[in-house]
This record gives sequence, structure tokens and C-alpha cells, in this order.
Amino acid sequence: MKALILVGGFGTRLRPLTLTVPKPLIDLGNKPMILHQIEALKSIGVTEVILAINYQPEAMARFLKDYESKLRIKITCSQETEPLGTAGPLALAKDKLIDESGSPFFVLNSDVICEFPLEKMIKFHKAHGGEASIMVTKVDEPSKYGVVVMEETTGKVERFVEKPKTFVGNKINAGIYLLNPSVLDRIELRPTSIEREVFPKIAADRKLYAMVLTGFWMDIGQPRDYITGLELYLDALRNKGSSKLSSGSHIRGNVLIDESAVIEGGCVFGPDVAIGPECVVEEGVTLSRCTVMRGARINKHACISNCIIGWNSTVGQGACIEDTIILGEDVYVYDKIACNGCVPPS
Repeated sequence: MKALILVGGFGTRLRPLTLTVPKPLIDLGNKPMILHQIEALKSIGVTEVILAINYQPEAMARFLKDYESKLRIKITCSQETEPLGTAGPLALAKDKLIDESGSPFFVLNSDVICEFPLEKMIKFHKAHGGEASIMVTKVDEPSKYGVVVMEETTGKVERFVEKPKTFVGNKINAGIYLLNPSVLDRIELRPTSIEREVFPKIAADRKLYAMVLTGFWMDIGQPRDYITGLELYLDALRNKGSSKLSSGSHIRGNVLIDESAVIEGGCVFGPDVAIGPECVVEEGVTLSRCTVMRGARINKHACISNCIIGWNSTVGQGACIEDTIILGEDVYVYDKIACNGCVPPS
């Protein structure tokens, strides 16, 4: 079985992190976003993952080399010469996706984090006998999204309504699909939207079905959603009784600390904190709702909340940064700087 991950473009909403690293390789919960997906695919028997890329192919190639052997799964790239939207990449990778088995293949949006009930989706797809399955998730404010209107008993998709002004449903596309190879015959090799151009036609032929996702879901392609996604991911680890979460008198809520990180005394961490490999956190530091990525250093008595601290960055002694600040790679924040929702001097 195969899968294609839509790696996407420049990741402008997560700059400056994406100026040096492609968005799918940004850490969430101390591992690259895309690795959560590849591990889930591997666990249900996928043997080959194709990454549809159009930005920083060299960095993605290094990732392939590192993880192909570790995970014992074939990972290849399908590189676009121009942005092809969310359907065009499938046409470009057609020869890679089709084999003599005629098996369906997964397509995932690389921004999505959830519990990936992929085995359940395979059973759902086989049971309904249609051409395509999409995963949907329930939201509180459907007027912000494109809503999937479906038969509740069978899951058959009736239509899509973009940002409805009146209530038509509360289920939206979750960015995970299982498609028969015949879907590729519907897609031209050009910039194309699978959501707006391909799925409505399959639905009109009454061959598109939707499975409601259970558990958490988040599109983590922008800073506030990334931080919420970290919270949901750590909650899921807690609910599973994971031994990865840290404990101790200095821990408040869900905190993930890599074993190679150096932590000094008098710190308070949590809730919803991830501290990556080879980080150094000096005494008296307070961290909440934030990620501190590989090699970063947080100096004495600094306070960080609702922020993302990039690789090998340093936050100075007594500095206070909060409210969705993102530090890119190798940034230095001066001592005793206070920043709220802006870019700190470095």
C-alpha cells in the first residue's frame, strides 16, 4: 500500500522558522510534523510514502536519507516545477502511485495532526465500495470553513458548502483521504484543487464517502493553531498513559522533555510544553504553552509563554517573551527584554 503526503509550499505563516527548514520538518512534540504521519502510515502496512514537494528539496532529501533506513519504509519525492495545488501533485505522481495491485492509496495534508485512525478508514473504505473516502471532523464554528454535507447513516457525501451563512452541518474536511486509483483519471496535470474541483464531481456521481474522525484534530499551519495542536497532542499522550511525559514538583500539566536536555533547578514548566534534544534551560526559568526546539538555550529566570523557540536560539537572562512570538533558527534575544506579540530585537 502507498501514500502521498502533500508537503506544500513556502509555509509563510510559520516564518521565520520556514526560512531555513521546510514546514513539514518543523518539530511538534519533539519530532518533525511529517514524521507523525509517516509513522502512522508505517504502522498500518504502508510500504511507500511519496512526498509531493515544491520548496527546499535538498532539505527534504536529507530527511529521506535519515529516516528511510530508521523506519524501514521507502520514501521518495515527487518534485513540482510549479505549484500544482492539492490535486495536481497526484497527477504528477501518478506513475509512482499506481501498481499492479490496484490498491487504494492514502493522501494526507502535511499540516494535519490527529490520532490517525487509518486502519479504521481502510475498513470504512472497503465497506462502502465507493471511489473515494475523506475524513471529516466536527467544528464549533462551521461558518469559517468549507462544510461537508453527508448522509449521517451511510457517510455518503451529498455536497460541499463553502463558508455557509446558515447552518448546513458542522463537519469539515480533515485533510486525510483514501482513494481508488481511478480517481487519478479525473485529475489533469495542472494546478488543481482536490477539494473544489475533484471531490464535488465524485460526490455528484455518488461515489464519495466521509468518515467522522474521533479524537483530536488540528491544522497546525499557523502559530496559534500550532500551539493548540501541541496541547491536543500532549493531552492525547496523557490519555494513553504515555511514559514520555515528564513528572515532578516543577511540572504543571503536560510537559515533554527530551532525555538529552539539561535542566537546572528552580524551573516551572507547563502546561503544554515541549523541550527538544540538546536544549539547556538554566535555573529559575518559567515555560508554558511553548516549544523549545533542538539546541536552544534559555538563560536564568527567563519567562516564555505561547511561543515557539527555534533551533539553536538563545533567550537571554530575565527576558520575557509571550503571545505567539516565533524565533527562527539561531536567534539571540538580549537579557531582560520584554516582548509581547512582536519580534524581539536580536
